Amino acid sequence: MEDIIDRDKKTILIVDDEKNIRDLLVFNLQNEGYNTIEASDGIQAVDVALKEKPDLILLDVMLPKLDGKSVCKKLRYSLNMSNIPILMISAKDTETDKIVGLEIGADDYITKPFQIREVIARVKANLRKAELNTGNDVVVKENTEDIIKVGDLTLDLKRIEVKVKDEIINLTKKEFDVLKYLATQPGQVVTREMLLRDVWEYEEYVGAIRTIDVTMNRIRDKIEKDKANPKILITKRGSGYYVTDKN
Repeated sequence: MEDIIDRDKKTILIVDDEKNIRDLLVFNLQNEGYNTIEASDGIQAVDVALKEKPDLILLDVMLPKLDGKSVCKKLRYSLNMSNIPILMISAKDTETDKIVGLEIGADDYITKPFQIREVIARVKANLRKAELNTGNDVVVKENTEDIIKVGDLTLDLKRIEVKVKDEIINLTKKEFDVLKYLATQPGQVVTREMLLRDVWEYEEYVGAIRTIDVTMNRIRDKIEKDKANPKILITKRGSGYYVTDKN
């Protein structure tokens, strides 16, 4: 925490109560050219994040004083923190845990034990995506015609808003990006690898494929009247997903 931070480099906040894990991440991230700052409990994590405003946060779920999910919620509701990528790290690998993590605003979910190259790849991908989103915000503000309509589904790219039959659906930013990607090519099957490459911008897919299924299930929970009989977001078994243009 006392190190001088090079403002020309991206800064990663590493939050974990296990020093050996923090040391491992610090060593490898600094070798990749990033600044690193650390926190060992949830309350410290919130304080450091609000003070330092890092470019990305690696956040363990199981933390003393304040758990990682609560930290994520607090930061997402804080001014100027809503768009900072948060990658949650957890020893739990159930679909429910991942859904909860993504639902409260995490951008990604990494399970322990992790491969360091997987973490580095996801850090790079989420930082690139954050930079692109910042640039896209400027374009969206200048364009009043950014509407995608596919069947009963309407996406307003300017407001980052989704409607199904005129009912506004509350999606996270990542869920919106996924649905936008599918809606721009209605009827075309999109593979999980394509989504990881083009939406998550991962160069490697190690341990990430399941993230797609969790995200798709969450989107379907929100936009489909009957999840068991979907009419908008369709699964092509063994291939991928697509948005249908049929009402």
